[in-house]
Amino acid sequence: MQAQPRTDFTTSAVTLPPVGLSDAALRYGVVPMPDLSWTPEVERETAHLYEKVKRVIPPVEWPFHAPYVKAINDLKRQRNAVILAHNYQTPEIYNCVADVVGDSLQLARLAGESTADIIVQGGVHFMAETSKLLNPNKTILIPDAKAGCSLAESITGADVRALRAKYPGVPVVAYVNTSAEVKAEVDICCTSSNAVKVVESLGVDRVIFLPDRYLAQNVAAQTKVKIIAWTGACEVHERFTAAEIASYREGDPDLKIIAHPECPREVVEVADFAGSTAAMIDYVKKNLPRRVLLVTECSMADNVASETPGVDFVRPCNLCPHMKRITLPKILESLVYLREEVTVDLALAARARRSVQRMIDLG
Repeated sequence: MQAQPRTDFTTSAVTLPPVGLSDAALRYGVVPMPDLSWTPEVERETAHLYEKVKRVIPPVEWPFHAPYVKAINDLKRQRNAVILAHNYQTPEIYNCVADVVGDSLQLARLAGESTADIIVQGGVHFMAETSKLLNPNKTILIPDAKAGCSLAESITGADVRALRAKYPGVPVVAYVNTSAEVKAEVDICCTSSNAVKVVESLGVDRVIFLPDRYLAQNVAAQTKVKIIAWTGACEVHERFTAAEIASYREGDPDLKIIAHPECPREVVEVADFAGSTAAMIDYVKKNLPRRVLLVTECSMADNVASETPGVDFVRPCNLCPHMKRITLPKILESLVYLREEVTVDLALAARARRSVQRMIDLG
């Protein structure tokens, strides 16, 4: 018998301590914390959203999520706000409150097309910075300022300047998983999907590529340009091994294995396909394999599963602890209190924006 959700409880947000109003709150005004009771009205108004996630969220859990979902969606309209959700966000965020979903660059670019005043970044800090670079006149909020990234934190602007001194005249390509400070010091940015194109667009025989050493290795395997790599790595993707992936294949020879290029080179070599999170999702939707293994952060499998009911997902679960700092309660607090606004020094932003825009201009 399927478990039925309880109807005899309420939920409540963990409110922030009473301190002075944020600059954003002074600009847009203060609103009260919404009621977070599980009521027939909440159940009715969120039923269509639960249909999207019922494969991955048990019915007993939905009464905890639904009051936040309704409150957030109501408050977005009141605040003229949009929520950007990276593909690694949990299903209740990705499917139920996000207005724009995608990889980090998709989010920043699409945010610029919105007429919203406020952007709430469902992702990590460098993504919020990139959104601010491309949308300087919008208010950018991140629900948890501690949501970092091992790649972005592996290199500083000073490190880039030292690399330039060591390799004079060699252009520097930065993965978008970097801080605005780093973006301001490089020649051009790239994503995991266009890295080869960006490297070859420079028309040189060698480039400095940072900060991901594994992405650098995977790019080097596809171009004649010599890659001088930094030593950073994604703490999620570097944990996958070729032996682990081979063990899944042995149990099911027809299993389709799709890897992110932040994985070690030997993992990518045994995969059927490698690409950015957006490319991985497109592969599944277009090919609809019977069974698939996404070699990446495991929340993405839940999100894709909700859109491809005929596909069986094998889930090796490497969670990103930084992405998981973003929760429905924190998103609600972000919209209520308008705290954790992301700003970038204007002079630094102009330099950082140039390297991002140069990538965008490649098409």
